[in-house]
Amino acid sequence: MIKYRINCNFVKKIYTMRAVIQRVLKASVTINKEVHSEISQGLLLFVGIEDLDTEQDIDWLVAKIVNLRIFSDDKGLMNKSVLDYGGDILVVSQFTLFAQTKKGNRPSFIRASKPDIAIPMYQLFCQKLSNCLGKEVKEGIFGADMQVSLVNDGPVTIWIDTAHKE
Repeated sequence: MIKYRINCNFVKKIYTMRAVIQRVLKASVTINKEVHSEISQGLLLFVGIEDLDTEQDIDWLVAKIVNLRIFSDDKGLMNKSVLDYGGDILVVSQFTLFAQTKKGNRPSFIRASKPDIAIPMYQLFCQKLSNCLGKEVKEGIFGADMQVSLVNDGPVTIWIDTAHKE
């Protein structure tokens, strides 16, 4: 019998929380033709979750988002964070951030977490984000058919994931 030894120090984390961050002048989520949530100037976040994401991923991502200096200072330079700026945040769960398009033309979303894992992680993410921001974070409804409207400011759109921590 041949035994294989695996060195776990070389295992690369391929699972990751993902966020698309958009600096907006305003944004809203409409469900069933009624505005569910809306914000004025701040950030619109689309967040995707995978099964092996952890609370440490949430903590890192929350800290990165609230401290990301993408708002203009008095000199017109991007030197202020959403905390410095006093902006609002709207969070929308977005499983399609994990679309795999390698084969064919129909995306696969197999890497995205199912609701039993994703919902508690999404709620924890929003709670921690609200705590760091010092005010309520607006949300969409997980799994709902939402229409998202926004006026992108800049435009500034940034993609972050917790596997690469770039």
